[in-house]
Amino acid sequence: MRNALKTAPAYPGHVKTEVIMGSRCKFLVGLAAVAALVFLFSCGKKENEGTQQQGAGAKFTIGVSLLTRTHPFYQDLEAGLQEAAKAAGYELLINAGEFDVAKQKDQIQDFIVRKVNAIIVSPCDSKSIGTSIKAANDAGIPVFTADIACLAEDAKIITHVASDNIEGGRLAAQALAQAINGRGKVAIIDHPEVESVIQRVKGFEEEIANYPDIVVAAKLSGRGMKDQAFRTTEDILQSHPDLAAVFGINDDSALGALAAIEKAGKLGTVKIIGFDAVPEARAAIKDGKIYADVIQRPREIGLKTIEAIRTYAAGGTVEPMTLIPCALFTQADAQ
Repeated sequence: MRNALKTAPAYPGHVKTEVIMGSRCKFLVGLAAVAALVFLFSCGKKENEGTQQQGAGAKFTIGVSLLTRTHPFYQDLEAGLQEAAKAAGYELLINAGEFDVAKQKDQIQDFIVRKVNAIIVSPCDSKSIGTSIKAANDAGIPVFTADIACLAEDAKIITHVASDNIEGGRLAAQALAQAINGRGKVAIIDHPEVESVIQRVKGFEEEIANYPDIVVAAKLSGRGMKDQAFRTTEDILQSHPDLAAVFGINDDSALGALAAIEKAGKLGTVKIIGFDAVPEARAAIKDGKIYADVIQRPREIGLKTIEAIRTYAAGGTVEPMTLIPCALFTQADAQ
């Protein structure tokens, strides 16, 4: 058997066919491998090109955290931001702290995680917001403030756009002095955590000092909200029954004070000066319930803030501060 196996002739051409078939298989396998590599390379290239195109075409994104979105002032400011951003082709991610600085800090942290191109803040607390702005600085994200400035020394702000609040405070003092004929006790419904209010009160106090027969008898916080301002005014009226006038640092403060004065039966006896000239306050001015209001231009603040971002993004020079003039709104204007 061993000899038969050894001497058995091979089929004609068997060895040659096996060699040829082996070569073909190796060639085809190699060709398939090359084709697969080419396909994978092409797909990878297209995918990579698609990613590059998406990055190149991505919108310039701005994170915005406002003090609130419920107040007409900030609704107008937001409208100005939206108008200017649309013209520039920017995308806005808009939130509001709603007077809660912890909530606002979370919003800024989210903007940092999203790697936005810029951040706009209207701080709920001008000092404590500094740590969040510093975090954005460290992440290389430029920060801009609108309406309310940041007072933290180690936080870098590209520019601040706001009303000229010191001038506005002076206008309020002039109107109040006129309302009470330059004589009497007055109260300030304050909100000292907010930089814009600090400036308003500063301007008011500087100007009211020019009237020696006017005394600031009380300066208490109403936190810029109607209900708190109502309670604060009630307390002031109880402590100072001979009060002649109230300066509310915004219209929620003025309207809260108005409710307390009406409840006390002192409407017309205690004069009120507000700040913002929102529709409800204008109606009260028309009816003679509020003596006058300081007008701001929130839409212009929004427009100017986006304009500053465009200039900065293009490598231009941006002024550290832009102040928008205020004006006075009286019953004559309402008529």
